[in-house]
Amino acid sequence: MELKLLNKCETKTLYNQEMTKAFPPCELKPLSAIEDMRDKGRYEPLGLYEGDELLGYAFMWLEPGVPFALLDYLGVMEGKRGGGLGTACLDLLAQRYRDYRGVFGESEGVTSPDPDEAALQRRRLDFYYRNGFRYGGYDCALYGVHYETLIRGDEDVTAEELLAAHRTIYANHMPKRVYDRFIQIPLAPGEKPNPPAEWREE
Repeated sequence: MELKLLNKCETKTLYNQEMTKAFPPCELKPLSAIEDMRDKGRYEPLGLYEGDELLGYAFMWLEPGVPFALLDYLGVMEGKRGGGLGTACLDLLAQRYRDYRGVFGESEGVTSPDPDEAALQRRRLDFYYRNGFRYGGYDCALYGVHYETLIRGDEDVTAEELLAAHRTIYANHMPKRVYDRFIQIPLAPGEKPNPPAEWREE
């Protein structure tokens, strides 16, 4: 298996056929925003391939001057889940970005009052913990969704270092009024996420 950079046509097909089903609107950037970030050299949509078969994907946010790679979206193609492909993808990402201080991401916290939904949130977090990630030291909220920050990388990375990089990535990408309203990095203990909203770009 290997990771390959997807072209614009491949990215569009994957986005429309898979990602719109796999992610709720509040967690999914518009395709136009993804394409714009890619054109600016800040984004890598990667496909997990075995031969010519697309098995999964990882979309990576790479902010110039930031020594961390943000795992924006990770997924396995419908019908291929449960076979260790997500684990294989994370291992390949660690190798691809080995010159970075780490690969980090945001996984939804266990906050749902619904037991079934809370169990799903816990399984998602546990998947990352089983695959070499650790808690980054703080939670955050993006567009009303509560996340835990996770990192797989250098053991000496501090929460303060990761937090500064995390803020920079988002602050460099959007107007201050949008950042202040929709981005909470960190989310303090006991603090509520701002009212939910679908991802928007201005």
